[in-house]
Amino acid sequence: MVTFLRILICSFLLALTSPLFAQGTQVAFGTAAQDTTAPIEVSADELTVNQKTSTAIFIGDVLIIQGEMRLGAAKVEVIYREETQGISRLEATGSVTLVSGADAAESDYADYKVDDGTIEMTGNVLLTQDQSSLTADRMTVDLDAGTARMQGQVKTILQPKEN
Repeated sequence: MVTFLRILICSFLLALTSPLFAQGTQVAFGTAAQDTTAPIEVSADELTVNQKTSTAIFIGDVLIIQGEMRLGAAKVEVIYREETQGISRLEATGSVTLVSGADAAESDYADYKVDDGTIEMTGNVLLTQDQSSLTADRMTVDLDAGTARMQGQVKTILQPKEN
């Protein structure tokens, strides 16, 4: 009976300190909801515009600023709406970083759907918030709600509260 109790206690303690594995989890992202109608400022080392495909490609130290949000990458392709003026999507590749308030995320790729107010980050996603961090295969940020959903091999280390 003592051995069984020891195994049970060890299993419980191990569960508290081991990484969290889940199919998906919802987290807050950013300090508040993002204004997705705010102007989008883009800076980069190089710009190529293709009128036929309604795209523009920014290359080299690309920085996109919209309100409180910052999106950085090695390359960003801007896809314009065909029927009306304005930006439909931004596709970022290469060391993508997304910062809003104190929250920051990194990934290999990000797709910002401007009309939906969502950013989907994929490939080695890392989200840091204060002392905590989460990793996942995919993170979808809802800029209007100020939330994010982590999916696919979600992992984190839970820190017990210090007194």
